Amino acid sequence: MSGIRNVVPAIGRRQGTQSYLSTAKRRVVAGLAATLVVLLGLSAFALSLSSTQALAQPKTPGNGAPKPTIVLVHGAWADSMSWSGVIQRLQNDGYTVLAAPNALSGLQQDSEALSDLLHTIQGPIVLVGHSYGGAVVTDAAYGNPNVKALVVVDGFLPAQGESVFQLTAAKPGSCLTSAPQSDIFDAVPVPGAPAKDVDLYVKPAVFISCFANGLSRTQAAIAEAAQRPLLASAGTDVSGPPAWQSIPTWDVIGTIDKVIPTAEQLFMAHRAKAHVTEIPAGHLSMVSQPAAVANVIESAAQATA
Repeated sequence: MSGIRNVVPAIGRRQGTQSYLSTAKRRVVAGLAATLVVLLGLSAFALSLSSTQALAQPKTPGNGAPKPTIVLVHGAWADSMSWSGVIQRLQNDGYTVLAAPNALSGLQQDSEALSDLLHTIQGPIVLVGHSYGGAVVTDAAYGNPNVKALVVVDGFLPAQGESVFQLTAAKPGSCLTSAPQSDIFDAVPVPGAPAKDVDLYVKPAVFISCFANGLSRTQAAIAEAAQRPLLASAGTDVSGPPAWQSIPTWDVIGTIDKVIPTAEQLFMAHRAKAHVTEIPAGHLSMVSQPAAVANVIESAAQATA
């Protein structure tokens, strides 16, 4: 197939070298630093995402049950600021929110980093993932009794042994599989990475028409300029045991999503027995329709209290 299946050879879980691990660690640190700098500059959105919040005891609603912390995980070619509108609404409704950085450097290490973060949070958690972030939260939440609900937004709910590139191409309709990879991605070498592994950036024209459909031209251009790359082999890494088998799951599906075909999202959602909400949005529905996405997250929080 000429699309996303052929981005890199199927290298599975990478063993890596010490230099590559150092590169991966730098990606995590760089992601944390970049996210913090942007967040500190956006006081208008009241994005209080400090470590103090992450460790704070969640607020308690009137019924005495602890109010969950909402942890938001961005996907590939996005960053934590894609959740800005959702964060503002959740905070206005009294939730403690953490937009977790995602290094986009491998499903195993991304989910392990998130799992470590989750273990620092006291009380119940509602864990939310967008796109590739759906696969990350599915792995990270497995076996964590504090995670009371999963919410996936235009994202993946893989079964054990599945990869996100495999699922993207499972049904026709993704604009990321509709042309040769050289027409879709710009590939950038990663120092110290295994041979033939590269960082993938979505080409500007593809990003605006495919990834950011449903956004204004200005919003799409800003999102394209700020995109964070996905390490190609992260797309072929296979998922571990899925948390959705034991944790109640909600799924927001944009009906004009051009990245993950709606039919494939519905297949994954029904397999996970998820509560499905369909909205007329593209792949970045948390940007174009933050109120609708926040409402689903709060419904999950209230249903599992």
